[in-house]
Amino acid sequence: MILADTCILIDIAKGSINLNNDQRYCINSIIEMEFIYGALNKNELKKIEKILNNFYLIELNQNIFDLSTTLMRKYSLSHDMTVYDAIIAATAMVYDLPLWTHNKKDFKYLDIELI
Repeated sequence: MILADTCILIDIAKGSINLNNDQRYCINSIIEMEFIYGALNKNELKKIEKILNNFYLIELNQNIFDLSTTLMRKYSLSHDMTVYDAIIAATAMVYDLPLWTHNKKDFKYLDIELI
């Protein structure tokens, strides 16, 4: 299973990338909310919901939030880590998932496999 970052969902919506049908993909609620936030109207929201149906929604739990807080303490000042990126990174770390993202610079200093 691969954790897809919000930028990947945006590219799927634009039609610039496609999912591999032989692979399983997942997101967390933060990624889901970031993607939904980008909808400009009801038609776009319907398109977003259709795309989201292709992803397994993995649970955010206290371990993820605890690790996110640790990451924020360690990297928010030195690497400008955001709350959202900390939660996404912690999700990948806790579930031991590779992260599919175009924003590799936001995660390259972490022990995460980046795709």
